[in-house]
Amino acid sequence: MSPLHRNLARKGCELRRLVVEAIGIGHRGHFGCALSAADLVACLYFHTLRHQPQEPRWPERDRFLLSKGHAAPVQYAALALAGYFPLADLPKLKDLGFHLQGHPDTLRTPGVEANTGALGQGLSLANGMAIAARHDGRPSRHYVIIGDGELGEGQIWEAAMFSAARRLDNVCALIDRNNIQATGPICDRMDIGAVADKWRAFGWHTLEIDGHDPAAIVAALAEAAATAGRPTVLVARTVKGKGVSFAENTAAFHNNEFTAEQYRTALAELDRTLVALSSP
Repeated sequence: MSPLHRNLARKGCELRRLVVEAIGIGHRGHFGCALSAADLVACLYFHTLRHQPQEPRWPERDRFLLSKGHAAPVQYAALALAGYFPLADLPKLKDLGFHLQGHPDTLRTPGVEANTGALGQGLSLANGMAIAARHDGRPSRHYVIIGDGELGEGQIWEAAMFSAARRLDNVCALIDRNNIQATGPICDRMDIGAVADKWRAFGWHTLEIDGHDPAAIVAALAEAAATAGRPTVLVARTVKGKGVSFAENTAAFHNNEFTAEQYRTALAELDRTLVALSSP
């Protein structure tokens, strides 16, 4: 693994650790979906996105939208680690009146581009921002992470048709394809079938990648930026609860709480991974 990709893998693990610490012991939080998206978020914030933490509203910035807004802890972790606000804010997650609520809030949290979490709406928001950037002549690109359970929402597909029809090559969608939604396996709830083939049929440049491989993620994001005339989607194969053994591929930890023992176990496992990623 190259030094760049090793560093991004470490960032992903650091984000997972921050998520666990932020939710803490005995507090319900969306662990599974935040941990599965951590490597995608790390590669965006610490490699690909053009952004300035000290100037969150810099007009030339790229935009990132977390359409599956319930995974907000991983975005908050990335924003804090990037310097948008202090890391010490994270354990106050969901405190009444605090700026880190259960879903992203653009009026409260520096670096959040839009309120998300009413599932299905993120890609529509990205389309609007992308058209505005084109109209204004700005170079901004627009990245949106969509949950695979969220693909059951019709608005996603309406927005996908619109992106392709308007040839929005400054839009890139990333599908967090962990195969599990809140109540169990997606195939047993609303089987969405061959996801990549669907996006291809809707006219998108479609890439299938390992969503936990920084090299694959970075290369796919670069290909998306170089693709002209149509939007790009990355169908990223991920593991629900990635990095915490007892939470992996387990619907129960989509939105759950850790006991004190589970909390200690989760941090110990992530710390071992961090040590391994620090070795040459």
